[in-house]
Amino acid sequence: MELSLEEEKKLEEFCAQAFDFARNNQTQCLQVMLDAGLNVNLSNHKGDSLLMLASYHDSFETAELLLQRGAKVDQKNNRNQTPLAGVCFKGYFEMAKLLIKYGANPNDGGNLSPINCAIMFKRNDILSLLLQHTNKKLGFWQRLWIKLLMFKNIKIK
Repeated sequence: MELSLEEEKKLEEFCAQAFDFARNNQTQCLQVMLDAGLNVNLSNHKGDSLLMLASYHDSFETAELLLQRGAKVDQKNNRNQTPLAGVCFKGYFEMAKLLIKYGANPNDGGNLSPINCAIMFKRNDILSLLLQHTNKKLGFWQRLWIKLLMFKNIKIK
């Protein structure tokens, strides 16, 4: 099926509106689009999914809706970042708990893993949460940075 230029432009506007709804916690508006068949894992030109944008902008209800609808909790963007890593950067504890509840991996993303982001941006509460939900031992550099940054109440495995 080939789209005309006008149809293509309208489709781009439709998708842009969905991303705005995700960023701005306009859950009901996005729900209408999802009910009409919008892909719950839709991504923009940067690879940011609806869930990534909702999480990064602390749109809690929208993120929860997307997860309930089957959004991929660890879907990476073009920079190899997961929604949980973005949340660790921003410091949204409740959003981190929600993503963990739906199975987000604290170790996913290599150097940009959620655990590394929590260490780098000194998110003590989020780091404690992540360490409770990982079975992977911290590496030497991770343990060293935790000690150097003087995290309090962090139990290192």
